[in-house]
Amino acid sequence: MTSILSPLYWLLDIFDRQRGRLFLWLPVMIGVGVSLYFVASIEPAPQTYIYSAVFTGLGMVVLCFIPAYYAPPLTMCVMISIGFLSAGYRAHSVAAPVLNYRYYGPVEGRIIKIDRSASEAVRLTLDHVILKNMQPHRTPIRVRISLHGPQDYITPEPGLRIAMTAHVSPPPSAADPTGFNFQRMAWFDQLGGVGYTRTPVLRSGATDKGLSLAIHRIRQSLSLALQSQMSGQAGAFAAAILTGDRSGISAQTAENLRASNLSHLLAISGLHMGLLTGVIFAAIRVGLALIPVAFFYLPTKKIAAVCALIAGAMYLALSGWNVATERAYIMVSMMFIAVLFDRQAISMRAVAMAAILILLIRPEVLPEPGFQMSFAATTALVTVFTLVRRFNVMGRWPRWANGALTVVLSSAVAGIATAPVAAAHFNRIADLGLIANVISVPVMGAVVMPAAILAAVLSPIGLQSLPLAVMEPAIRWILFVAQKVSNVEGAVTHVVMPPSQTLPLIALGGLFVMLWRGRAQLLGLLPVILGFALWATADRPSLLVSADGGLVGRMTAEGRALNKATGAGFSAHSWLENDGDIPDQIAAAARFLPSLDIAGVRIAHVSGRGWLEAAQSACETHDIVIVNKKWETEPLKPCLMLDLAYLAQSGALSFRPLENGVDITTAYGASGVRLWTTPSLRYSKRPIDAVLQDLTQRGVFGLAVTTAGHIDPYAP
Repeated sequence: MTSILSPLYWLLDIFDRQRGRLFLWLPVMIGVGVSLYFVASIEPAPQTYIYSAVFTGLGMVVLCFIPAYYAPPLTMCVMISIGFLSAGYRAHSVAAPVLNYRYYGPVEGRIIKIDRSASEAVRLTLDHVILKNMQPHRTPIRVRISLHGPQDYITPEPGLRIAMTAHVSPPPSAADPTGFNFQRMAWFDQLGGVGYTRTPVLRSGATDKGLSLAIHRIRQSLSLALQSQMSGQAGAFAAAILTGDRSGISAQTAENLRASNLSHLLAISGLHMGLLTGVIFAAIRVGLALIPVAFFYLPTKKIAAVCALIAGAMYLALSGWNVATERAYIMVSMMFIAVLFDRQAISMRAVAMAAILILLIRPEVLPEPGFQMSFAATTALVTVFTLVRRFNVMGRWPRWANGALTVVLSSAVAGIATAPVAAAHFNRIADLGLIANVISVPVMGAVVMPAAILAAVLSPIGLQSLPLAVMEPAIRWILFVAQKVSNVEGAVTHVVMPPSQTLPLIALGGLFVMLWRGRAQLLGLLPVILGFALWATADRPSLLVSADGGLVGRMTAEGRALNKATGAGFSAHSWLENDGDIPDQIAAAARFLPSLDIAGVRIAHVSGRGWLEAAQSACETHDIVIVNKKWETEPLKPCLMLDLAYLAQSGALSFRPLENGVDITTAYGASGVRLWTTPSLRYSKRPIDAVLQDLTQRGVFGLAVTTAGHIDPYAP
């Protein structure tokens, strides 16, 4: 019996030697549970949640009675279950109606958010939505409309009720079947439709006066005031870092910041929240120290911490309460709460506690680059600077050099930690990002944020002009650095989109290296190496087809060749970026060749005038015919006709060669049957099993087509 249980005792001994460090693994296990929910191809059934909840409850009861020596394995399993339950609960708690067809007609609603699209069009997010002839329980809670054409009849502001005639569609599926899933993001934002209007937007009612909308109006007023006192992109930059309003940032400025790895300066996240609360904490503590009575009789450090917490909460509200800022506030709150309880402020435990809270409150942020980059940078910085303190690295340098060394080391560590995440999500590496950050971040911390705080303090008495005058040249310096660095040849390296396993392997391996105690921590390098090896050998689909069937892209030796130089720009841009190519649609169209054949399977794409006759003719000589029209007659034989009716259910397609045919992956199949991809199933009167079987038979989840003409539909 002892020999049978010896592996278990060996495992328990390993955990026992990590006592004191196991708390740091709790957010990792919760993250694993959240991941299990999101990677599932079919929405978990109700009984799955029941079993998980029962296991969690029983596990927590058992943990109350067993010795600590036996607790770690069960604790890890319970945390995984909690992560799974929190993700499932969150997904169902935000459930809201989603359009299941393209709507055109009158749209009324209340403005709750104003931003800009990638094409720089003003974009309005509306709630209290009213759509003509649509029942309230089917009407989306929120829709997002881009404004085109002359729109000077109103001045958009949060709380304003408006009306327009607009095209509104369901949130689109991924442009690349394995790429960014907009539908999932829209689901958690309760965004049930997106669209555009070319008709004038008119006021339809009074402006609401609620507290949250009042804060939005304050943000907008502050943003306009900043942009009126600072001309050009400097004012837009100031508005972005203080209010979260990026509407004034031009596409060129945004691209310069991305290419120089300075785009994180725009996002109100850990850097801004840390700088703001840190400046306030230091200023109040120094100010109280100058007062003898306060210095000797008051807990000045704790008073400063409380004031910093309050200031951070005000900044959170003023900046729009977005997820990135909320995450940053939780992280700095952990630091200042540690100060209140006389604990070490900057520690791995504070980072772990922040991660636990965020994953329990908003588990949907786990797949997002903001969450991943924020915690990758923070965990790496805490680890490295803990080692620096332990080995007294700074003590070996002159004091005047410590500041410069800290900036360089911080930028290097954060850059290295976040580089794989940024490259995986944005398909680029800013090769000169370290130089740009070393030059710009000290200016941001020493000049821009203190001046911004001083401007906020002096604005009630109308003396904000002086700190803004100090702030403006510092911002222009940052923009100048971004422009110069981005214009250097080779400043950006484009990389191919990695396989889905790559980032989890790199993340788990990196965490093992940083969190594990002992020589075994070097074993964490193995999954990191494996992740990069998978990335290095990643291949892209031989053929991609857009969701409307109008754009096709064939991989060639020179890169992906597109069938047209204009139109479907978002899909074209996404495909080329994921290929690790420069997103230039015109250059990609110049490579196009008529043949789309893959592994002996003959493929034709038909569009434009005379498509019906062309499709009939192509079907006689090809195995697969793709047409961006709806085929109304009986299916042709012997070819497989992928028409608009099929694409409307499958989404974008990707083709990869098989030994004797092609494998066709659909966006629907890659996403799976989830709440955000199939909300219409909630209204279906047919059994879900029957619906899924029907979708599978039609190949909505994917197809395999052989050279012999055999067609095999498969489920996810």
